[in-house]
Amino acid sequence: MRVVGIETEYGIVDPAEPRANPILLSSRLVTACRAWAGERTSRWDYGGEDPLQDQRGFRRSRLGASADLLTDSAEYDAAAGRVTLRRRRGSWEDPAHLNAVLANGARFYVDHAHPEYSGPEVTGARDAVIWDRAGDAIALAAATRYAEDEDGEVHLYKNNVDGKGASYGTHENFLVARAVAFDDLARRLTPHLVTRQVFTGAGRVGLGQFGEEPGFQLSQRADYMEAEVGLETTLRRPIVNTRDEPHATRDKYRRLHVIIGDANLFDVATYLKIGTTSLVLAAIEAQDERLDELELAHPVEAVQEVSRDVSLRRRIVLASGEAATALELQRALLEICRTYAADAGDAAVLARWEGVLERLGADLFSAAREVEWVAKLQLLGRLRSRHVSEDHPDGLPWDDARLAAADLQWSRLGDGWATRLAQAGQVERLATEDEVAAAAITAPQDTRARLRGGIVSARPDLVDAAGWSTVVLDRETDHGHLEVVHLDEPGAARHPLLDALIDG
Repeated sequence: MRVVGIETEYGIVDPAEPRANPILLSSRLVTACRAWAGERTSRWDYGGEDPLQDQRGFRRSRLGASADLLTDSAEYDAAAGRVTLRRRRGSWEDPAHLNAVLANGARFYVDHAHPEYSGPEVTGARDAVIWDRAGDAIALAAATRYAEDEDGEVHLYKNNVDGKGASYGTHENFLVARAVAFDDLARRLTPHLVTRQVFTGAGRVGLGQFGEEPGFQLSQRADYMEAEVGLETTLRRPIVNTRDEPHATRDKYRRLHVIIGDANLFDVATYLKIGTTSLVLAAIEAQDERLDELELAHPVEAVQEVSRDVSLRRRIVLASGEAATALELQRALLEICRTYAADAGDAAVLARWEGVLERLGADLFSAAREVEWVAKLQLLGRLRSRHVSEDHPDGLPWDDARLAAADLQWSRLGDGWATRLAQAGQVERLATEDEVAAAAITAPQDTRARLRGGIVSARPDLVDAAGWSTVVLDRETDHGHLEVVHLDEPGAARHPLLDALIDG
């Protein structure tokens, strides 16, 4: 069992006022989310956070850290129009309108200039799909409540680029054994993170961070990857992030924080993103030396090479001097990972992984129901073909504004092109609407998220704050009113005190 989770930052726009401050909009959306939840929410506990600790064995100075790294508390300064930090009574204060811990164990909050849904801890790829889609449902419910409470509305986009040079993240988190040397972890995982774009990419119109070159590519995030390893998440973004913030027993676990992935609206893409990476991590934990044969010569350059190769035929140079396509490297990883299938869930991931690679290699568009970038390319191809002319015999050129608009509309929550395709039965779903609706209000039952979500749902009157590894209770004890309950085992779904309070 591997505990995993997904975080999604949404693009947010006021359609009546495109220049409206996104931080203020995000703040109001979180307030609306709390209202939708019926006050069965809690503020966030920053007590266990330390975003400046690096997996390579050192800690970044707070004075020398950029603002994007200071994720351990924030507030919105309306007058200044920015997020700032404020210390009060020796601790960082969390204004209620910036954070909501929900009954399903998730966190919905303002992350810099975006609303973010950080899903609860789950133990399998399919559950990751269910609670990720639950985040979309919660965000839409909050937007509906926003429209009821505010004089206006907001549109939300599950994508990673704004078309103006900025990129925002969809991050994955994997619990990994601390015994694995971080250098080995990064080196052996990098080939997978670089090449899995062939089935996890969400597709993007435009090449370059500003979309300055015409074209189409597999991934939204690829052009923003600028380093092999590093602590940053918004500047010089690395393929492997080094933040050492396990939110668990430190000498036992690492939390691998993956920032290279795209936001996905297709179930199979999310499923394979989590499932295949979990299996590769199992091979790394077993110190499988076959992974060393797949090491890349130039990983950062390879990220862009893979993303811009719609044919899937470009060969990437390996450290050994040999070369292979992204599909060939994925097939090699698949064969290695067969050794580490521990249960039926892993076997299902392997079967889907193999099937998608076969379809991508045989007939690209046969994978359109499963692979998001392929479906987007197919849709945009139809749009292009409607505008064939003497000047443009291939249809609309890739730098036509109508294609950029369609790319954006693809990712709009609620009524975007991806949603419409799913409603029309042209996207393979792995989770039912009933499962997603239940996950929006109920936590996973096999991780500590059950305790966090359960106490917030059952006894919000007792919860002063909650974090990933803590619940702070406000109740009279022999030691005062505030009692911190530590939940350092992410896979432990039971706790005597919290269970008693929830059941009671």
